[in-house]
Amino acid sequence: MSIMSTPDTTTAGTESADTAAADTVRKPCVAFLSAVLDMHYLAPAFRAACPGIDLRLGNDLGRLDDIDAALCWYPPAGVMSKLPNLRLVQSVGAGVDHILAVPDLPATASLCRIVDPDMARGMVAYVTWAVIHRHRHMDDYIESARSRSWVEKPVVPPRRHRVGIAGLGTLGMACARALLGIGYAVSGWSRSAKTDLPDGLTAYAGQDTLGDFLGQCDTLICLLPLTDETRGFLNADLFAQLPTGAHLINVGRGDHLVEADLLSALASGQIGAATLDALTQEPLPPEHPFWDDARILITPHIATRTSPDVIAAQMLSNLAVVDAGGRPRWATDPATGY
Repeated sequence: MSIMSTPDTTTAGTESADTAAADTVRKPCVAFLSAVLDMHYLAPAFRAACPGIDLRLGNDLGRLDDIDAALCWYPPAGVMSKLPNLRLVQSVGAGVDHILAVPDLPATASLCRIVDPDMARGMVAYVTWAVIHRHRHMDDYIESARSRSWVEKPVVPPRRHRVGIAGLGTLGMACARALLGIGYAVSGWSRSAKTDLPDGLTAYAGQDTLGDFLGQCDTLICLLPLTDETRGFLNADLFAQLPTGAHLINVGRGDHLVEADLLSALASGQIGAATLDALTQEPLPPEHPFWDDARILITPHIATRTSPDVIAAQMLSNLAVVDAGGRPRWATDPATGY
């Protein structure tokens, strides 16, 4: 006698209900907000990380009360205040100053920056190149090669070239370790004292020590966050405290630099050269005087970049933490800007 098996309708019904519920779970709605950057290149990474995600790109954001989070790079003013359910504001990069400059940032939304190990590696590569390029006279050798001239320049060992880093955050510390590893004499300055400093780094903290720090900088690297206190940090008074002929590297923000003061310092010889990856105007207009000075090397804000998949994964993780009632690890304090 055979026994016919019958389906477990209770289990089958439960699985069917679970599947249906999963299919109806609302996917997050993310708006890409930028007044200066076409952010469509980030969309494939978000769709791969969260199939079915609701992305709002361009000028038509659809129903504004659907939007849970905003991914920003210099967001347009007047938008975020119209998003009643906004819970997360995410920067595309390590800085959030471009977001804090928008007057309608909702106080109830978490503000996060990107922290990416590859970003630090990219910055290390750029900064070490920029230091070596000027210290070892590579610009002169390039010109000599063009004219087929064999012209030697003095070779100064790294231990006799003093490099100062203003800003000892994640990127600043990574650059300090790399430059120390090459053999440079490295010092660092920050607003407040730092811990876990690498061996060999001479650290300065606080405004009272800034002059002592600047006097030790044959090359000065700016990696500060942009705040009200650091806006215009690279100015005539600061340049006067550097050794004559110092090399300035700005990989922070364009607004750290007072451009007219740099041109004056170059004209007097107080500053010998400048490598600028961050400018107040980007792209830099063709008529800008920086282009005409051979001592200024401009790069188009390419010192380091974060890959789209890292941005997508980190933002979606931050949103999940916020929705669970937590504070994301890389949340930023709007009062300090970092």
